[in-house]
Amino acid sequence: MASAEITRQMSESVRPLSLTGHVGFDSLPDQLVNKSTSQGFGFNILCVGETGIGKSTLMDTLFNTSFESSQSTHYENQVKLKAQTFELQESTARLKLTIVNSVGFGDQINKEDSYKPIIDYIDAQFEAYLQEELKIKRSLHNYHDTRIHACLYFISPTGHSLKSLDLVTMKKLDSKVNIIPVIAKADTIAKNELHKFKIKIMGELVSNGVQIYQFPIDDETVAKINSTMNGHLPFAVIGSTEEVKVGNKMVKARQYPWGVVQVENENHSDFVKLREMLVCVNMEDLREQTHTRHYELYRRCKLEEMGFKDTDPNNKPVSLQETYEAKRNEFLGELHRKEEEMRQMFVMRVKEKESQLKEAEKELQDKFEQLKKMHQDERKKLDEKKTHLDEEMSIFNKRKAAAELLQSQAFQTTPQMNLKKDKDRKHY
Repeated sequence: MASAEITRQMSESVRPLSLTGHVGFDSLPDQLVNKSTSQGFGFNILCVGETGIGKSTLMDTLFNTSFESSQSTHYENQVKLKAQTFELQESTARLKLTIVNSVGFGDQINKEDSYKPIIDYIDAQFEAYLQEELKIKRSLHNYHDTRIHACLYFISPTGHSLKSLDLVTMKKLDSKVNIIPVIAKADTIAKNELHKFKIKIMGELVSNGVQIYQFPIDDETVAKINSTMNGHLPFAVIGSTEEVKVGNKMVKARQYPWGVVQVENENHSDFVKLREMLVCVNMEDLREQTHTRHYELYRRCKLEEMGFKDTDPNNKPVSLQETYEAKRNEFLGELHRKEEEMRQMFVMRVKEKESQLKEAEKELQDKFEQLKKMHQDERKKLDEKKTHLDEEMSIFNKRKAAAELLQSQAFQTTPQMNLKKDKDRKHY
C-alpha cells in the first residue's frame, strides 16, 4: 500500500520533456535484445498425464528433435518426476529447455495422492529460487532457474468427461503453474465428438473452479490471435516423428490403413495452434506469469509464515528492517522464556533429586544404625558367652588340678603298701 502510494506520487511529479537533439537511448531495445541473445533463454515444461498417452512423442514433435527419453512402464508404485535439460539453438537464439515428465501418474490403484509428488516438485523449485534470492551473495544472473513455466496436462480422449483424478490434480496445480490442457491422441475420436468433448471439458473446468492459463489479450499485437486461440482450448493434438509422403512432399504424420493423419494439418489436429501459442507467441508471457504470479504467491505465503509483513496491526507500513527487528525480539523473548522454563525445570529436578538422595541417605543411615545395633547385640552376646566359657574353663582347670593332685598322692601310697605285703609274706 505504501509503495503504491509512493509510486503514484512519483508518477504525478514526472513531467514529460521534449529533446532538442539525438541522445542515443533509443538503442536500449537493441541492447536488451543483444544481451538476452548472448545470455540465452530458459524454459521449463511439465508434462502431466497417464503413462503411454504420448507425452514424450509430443515433446519430440513440438521441438522437432529427439530427446531420447526412456519408455515408462505401468508398474510404478508411486508418481515420480523425471527432469531432463537440453541445450537447443535456432538461428542466433539459444534455449535451455527442461522437460519434466510425471512417471507413473495414474497407474496406481489408489490415486488419491497422485498429485502430491507434482505439487512437492513445483514447490521445491520455488523454494530453491527463494533461497538463492535471499542469499547475501546472490548469483541470479547465471542461476539455472528450474521453476515450471508451463504445464501441459494431457487428457485421455474418452469423449465423455474429465476423470476425477484430472479435476483434482488441475485444481491443486492451478495456483502454482500455468496449466494448458491438451487432448492427447486426438485422432482416436471423431471430429463432431471432439468438438462436444472440448465444450464438456471447459464446462467442467469452469464449474469446478479450475483456472487454466489464458493467453493474454492486453498486448494489441497478439490480442486478436490469443483471443481466438482461447476459444480453441483445450487443444486436440497428435504427435509423431515419422514422416510420410503426401503428394510431392514428406510431412510428419501417422499412417493408418484407412488413411494418413497429418500432424501439422490444422484440419486434422491443433498441434500447430499449440506450438504457435506455446513457443512462438506466449513463451515470454508464460515465464513472466510464473515469476510475477505463481512465484510471488509462494514467496508471499512463505515470508508470511516466517513472520514478515508489509503492514503492522494498525495497517501502517513496516520496513523489512523493522519486521526483522520485531521478529528477532520476539524470537529472543521466546528464547529467554524457554531458557527460564528450562532453568526452573532444572532447579525443580535438582531439588527432586536432592530430596531423593536425602531420602536414600536417611534410609542408608537407618539401615546402618540397625546393623550397628545388631552388631552390638551380637558382640554383647559373644562377650557373655566368652565370660561364661572362661568361668567354665577355670572350674575345669581347678578340677583338673585337684584330680592330678589326688592321682599323684595315690601313686605315692601304692609302693609302700606293696613293701608291707612283701614283708608279711616273708614272715609266713
